[in-house]
Amino acid sequence: MEIEIDFDAVEKLTSQEYAQASAELAEAGPVAALRLSLVRHDERLAKAADAPRLACKAGCYWCCYFSVDVRAVEVLNILSHVERELPAAEQARIYGEIAANSVLLKNLPESERVQRNIKCPFLNAGRCTIYAARPQTCRNYHATNAAGCEQSFREPENEDIDPDFAPLVYQTGGAHVDAFAAAVGHAGYDVKAYELNTALAAALANPGEARKLFETKKPPFGDLAGVDVPSEWLTETD
Repeated sequence: MEIEIDFDAVEKLTSQEYAQASAELAEAGPVAALRLSLVRHDERLAKAADAPRLACKAGCYWCCYFSVDVRAVEVLNILSHVERELPAAEQARIYGEIAANSVLLKNLPESERVQRNIKCPFLNAGRCTIYAARPQTCRNYHATNAAGCEQSFREPENEDIDPDFAPLVYQTGGAHVDAFAAAVGHAGYDVKAYELNTALAAALANPGEARKLFETKKPPFGDLAGVDVPSEWLTETD
């Protein structure tokens, strides 16, 4: 789907988010800065002029079976949210599904992983149990017609499906995430992308060590290799 980009709006958004995220990183640290950034992320998406066109709603969860990449700071935030907000029985269910999913996905090349439907461990009874802390990738997955999402679920190997997106929501979400990631990366923290389940499993193996490594600006997940993600919305000079 080809879209027309409002480059002035993107430049303004990325400049604002980069500056604010950088200040919050210095003052409060990466996890707290992420939580503040997620609030702005949701607010910006909701204010996009074409947001009313979105088909996404509670109870629609085709995309909760798709492959999701996360950054390390998101993993730490998610695990903290689970520990604070969810009862012990739900935590046990989630951790069990993470372990099982990780076994299935750890050795799959990305080309095969993205063609597998794997239920997100945080999906329960048709709802996201970590909605406030859900990954940035999930926040940015929006469609104006759920039929395309359903088709992608039913035909995971079909690479020709092109779901309909709202252009302003798309550019707003992408620009926000790129700006926050740039701030985190320029502060020296790991901003590689990791598959959700395998990263969570690696962190759960030793949560304290994972957090310590990340906060001391070292790779936090042992031998789990992350992937560098090129910015779509920022130039090298930003």
